[in-house]
Amino acid sequence: MNAAKTAEHPGEECAAEPTLLSVRYQPHRSLNQRGFMIVMFIVAGISFVCGVAFLMMGAWPVFGMFGLDVLAIWLAFRLNFRSARACEEILVTPSLIRLRHVTADGTVFEEELNPLWTRLNRELHEDFGLQRLTLEMRGRPYVIGGFLHTAQREELADNLALALAEAKRGVARSAF
Repeated sequence: MNAAKTAEHPGEECAAEPTLLSVRYQPHRSLNQRGFMIVMFIVAGISFVCGVAFLMMGAWPVFGMFGLDVLAIWLAFRLNFRSARACEEILVTPSLIRLRHVTADGTVFEEELNPLWTRLNRELHEDFGLQRLTLEMRGRPYVIGGFLHTAQREELADNLALALAEAKRGVARSAF
């Protein structure tokens, strides 16, 4: 019974240890559902008016093409919103690094690493800054923050470096 409860709530087995870093991030989308509906009504309205104008001139196939344009824009936004469901979570404690990546289709990838044996690698580009961030253990790289902006990726790298350094130093426990 207790093992099932721990599996359902993954943070509970680390409850005795302090959390050095806990982050969750998703791809940023600047347009919400309400904004999407407004944009689609505007695009559909303009396409309809222009399509009717071409229909009245006798160019009836153009009317259908305007409809296909609206459908293509709607599908592109739907795919964009679907990809925004992806997320990554990183939990660092003195004895564990838990990586959890959820893809847009809901597939979950989880890895647990030992912070004492894990190295943080930064791939820097001279003109563009931090381009790739990986945690590496036993020669296997785990890419993290792939969909983050460069500044956000650099902030994540700094926070991870601090958490890993603290984990490698060890946790000071009080006598009380």
